[in-house]
Amino acid sequence: MLAEKEAYMVAGLDEFVGAEKTAEHETPRVAQPCLYESKLIARMKAGEMSAFDELVEEYQPLVYALSFRILGDAEDARDSAQETFLKIYRHFARFRGESSLKTWICRIAINQARSSERWWRRRFRNATSSLDSPLGLSDDDRTLGETLESDAVSPEIETLSRERGRRIEQGLSEVKKDFRIAVILRDIEGLSYEEIAYVTEVSVGTVKSRIARGREMLREIVQSGEKGAAQF
Repeated sequence: MLAEKEAYMVAGLDEFVGAEKTAEHETPRVAQPCLYESKLIARMKAGEMSAFDELVEEYQPLVYALSFRILGDAEDARDSAQETFLKIYRHFARFRGESSLKTWICRIAINQARSSERWWRRRFRNATSSLDSPLGLSDDDRTLGETLESDAVSPEIETLSRERGRRIEQGLSEVKKDFRIAVILRDIEGLSYEEIAYVTEVSVGTVKSRIARGREMLREIVQSGEKGAAQF
């Protein structure tokens, strides 16, 4: 089994192949809040400032990563993340528990990033950033490639996996935005179809279609890059 796992890691996009097989037979679900989340929500409702500090610490990597992958600029992502947490603080009383706290925060973060993107687009701003770096995250955060990869079984496999991780990360930035968001929420954040439908405000059928198409786009981009690299 270990040898088979190693072969998959070297040969191709095993994480996406596995995700497709799992998704094909999966019954959509809505995540239930864990005990920690339930207690945090109760403390937030009670107005504990320390609870909000904990919420920021817990979800800041998620909010920043989502913001960055939509905006493509570290400074813009930080600003958008800050605005996201301000909205969470101001409007937490509106949280009714119809979704998990994580799902609710994802929805706010994505909507805020899209609003920020439209704001900059209206002003003809053309910002660029390097996607070869780990998204400008802190040392405690993980890149897309690191999130998707399994534990390496040897130094050689670890090196190959890291390189593939960079290619996947670069490739994901080239996937069309709606499809990219669906893949991120499903394959990286682990949200259910129904949760993604709530976050993106589309039907479950549309979510499934976007995930399938997004994975296909990503695979084509990564495999094309690997073929190009092999020619040099």
